[in-house]
Amino acid sequence: MEIETPQVTRWEGYVNWRNKPALRTRHGGMLAASFVLVVEVLENLAFLACTSNLVLYLRQYMHLSPSKSANNVTNFMGTAFLLALLGGFLSDAFFTTYHIYTISAVIEFLGLVLLTIQARIPSLKPPKCEKLTTCEEVSGGKAAMLFTGLYVVALGIGGIKGSLAAHGGEQFDETTPNGRKQRSTFFNYFVFCLSCGALIAVTFVVWIEDNKGWEWGFAISTISIFVSIIVFLAGSPTYRNKIASGSPLTIILKVFVAASLNSCFGRNSISAVVRPSNSIVSPSNQHSGRKQSEEETKQETTETEKPTHALKFLNNAVAYEPIHSSLECTVEQVEDVKVVLKILPIFASTIILNCCLAQLNTFSVEQAATMNTDLGSLKVPPASLPIFPVVFIIILAPIYDHVIIPYARKATKSEMGISHLQRIGIGLVLSIIAMTVAAIVEVKRKNVATNSGLLDDATKQLPISFFWIAFQFLFLGSADLFTLAGLLEFLFSEAPIRMRSLATSLSWASLAIGYYLSSMIVSIVNAATGRSNHRPWLSGANINHYHLERFYWLMCVLSGLNFLQYLFWAIKYKYRGTGNNH
Repeated sequence: MEIETPQVTRWEGYVNWRNKPALRTRHGGMLAASFVLVVEVLENLAFLACTSNLVLYLRQYMHLSPSKSANNVTNFMGTAFLLALLGGFLSDAFFTTYHIYTISAVIEFLGLVLLTIQARIPSLKPPKCEKLTTCEEVSGGKAAMLFTGLYVVALGIGGIKGSLAAHGGEQFDETTPNGRKQRSTFFNYFVFCLSCGALIAVTFVVWIEDNKGWEWGFAISTISIFVSIIVFLAGSPTYRNKIASGSPLTIILKVFVAASLNSCFGRNSISAVVRPSNSIVSPSNQHSGRKQSEEETKQETTETEKPTHALKFLNNAVAYEPIHSSLECTVEQVEDVKVVLKILPIFASTIILNCCLAQLNTFSVEQAATMNTDLGSLKVPPASLPIFPVVFIIILAPIYDHVIIPYARKATKSEMGISHLQRIGIGLVLSIIAMTVAAIVEVKRKNVATNSGLLDDATKQLPISFFWIAFQFLFLGSADLFTLAGLLEFLFSEAPIRMRSLATSLSWASLAIGYYLSSMIVSIVNAATGRSNHRPWLSGANINHYHLERFYWLMCVLSGLNFLQYLFWAIKYKYRGTGNNH
């Protein structure tokens, strides 16, 4: 006979990996999150081992032009990060983050197996040739195999990015100050672990790819993601998994439709009436038959007892007599949608920064390939350049969490110390500096190419050290640390509990849109500058003939304008549950 577990020992709204109630004494906390951090090291190692050097793989082994190689990399990475929205949506609506990660990791594993096979067998690649400018690029069945493998990997990466960070964040009790501090530490160390995986990828794995062959590089990615599955499953007994509460997109759509129809047909709003949140059972909870978690109840009771005055149009969704019973909306649902709308401008403000970050995996690597990469007796692969920002992040992240934040908390007398929006703003400023440095360095690189008579031969090494390129990597890497960690925690903590996985995945969607926008800007720039028989800025087989410095100046201007509009939204924003704007 099974003994009933006392209600007080359970995490309401959460289950363990066997779909039984999660217990406070066994599930959640830093131990459970530690498995997620180890998995992130392995997962990002697999991801970056595949992508950090991919532009040169497409150029040298698949014989695509520099601009085609760059665009294919940005399109691949953009797709992978955009699919994080699918992973986040499924985690909130139908499954748990636990299931989505496991399924997605298996999918990525299968895609990497396909890429490893192609890299291993010469007949599955275009034939070798002496000069890249005369090579026939990959086509037909070989191209189909390449892009099938890449986009199966992208699907797996999307699911992982959309579920793993949220899964770790779910392990903490945010109803207590200690739980919130632990969650903040988790997101900081999540970026730290992401960087640890990147460090291994851009050093050891890139060296393997350049010296031993790409089949070994893809094989390491395959093994890494396989081991990550084992580690993740080993933590199963410690996890608490949030029960899916129905489609967040359905709620958002219903609120907009109800507000529009009630307004058109003159239905009376109850916006002035106080309605206690805990007396309302949302349709998703009725359907699932589950009780709200105490975290949901506390958040709703204290924050959404009645509609707020912000975005008042949406208050029309809550009416005495709705148009139809299927369009009946609760105050909580209306306020949830308002929160989502208010965080969207902050999310959108990070897109230009991620457009700049796209250059780390494309043009910057190709620039470095023309420069002197000797470090004493060691020849550094161009794709290993991200080691500079990665090492900086690994050093700065613990200092930030254990030194800067405690000091800031004492100085500001606030729980956060440095707010999420302030961290994002610092990252945006650093991206402006990075693009300025990149433009100046490119001018110097081309001057060296001209003076040494190597402007027309991009295959020969220029007498200039690759350390010059390291400066733009350093600033962009620092920008990524501040913005990504800040944005992840901002979206997770500000979003409605029922929409957290989807909201967190917006961090990766910003990267996706940034990569797509990078490709779009390259195409627009080439179209605009290639008129009247002029050479486009960013086309051709020789990168020395590109006007990359002008492109970087353009990105600098766009980043500056983006920061100004970010300030508008950040100053206007009020944190959920507070009256403070930052």
